Amino acid sequence: QVKLIESGGGLVQAGGSLRLSCVASEGTSSSYGIGWFRQAPGKDREFVAALRWSGGTTYYEDSVKDRFTISRGNDENAVYLQMDSLKVEDTAVYYCSAAGPNIKRTGFRDQSGYGYWGQGTQVTVSS
Repeated sequence: QVKLIESGGGLVQAGGSLRLSCVASEGTSSSYGIGWFRQAPGKDREFVAALRWSGGTTYYEDSVKDRFTISRGNDENAVYLQMDSLKVEDTAVYYCSAAGPNIKRTGFRDQSGYGYWGQGTQVTVSS
């Protein structure tokens, strides 16, 4: 079973940057990619970004496109989310998850295609 651990969250002022890391306890080759999701207080968890291993295709939620960048580290067990020009509305707990075989049916933006969720890392953006 793949265990995912997120880190890199913290408190930052609006306009600042953070880099989140998602490290897998073992190889991620059995998955189809990694997705980042976030959940703000009182709201449902929502898609942020995803990276598909095959072809390296990336996907972004419209509000973070051009501000966030998802990438895979040289160590293939690590995936990063570089977050620039942060806004107060980016405040949330951020989770990474490994895409399973259902992703072929659901697509990378649908969290039902993912399994093996991490514990999350808090990102707080102050005004």
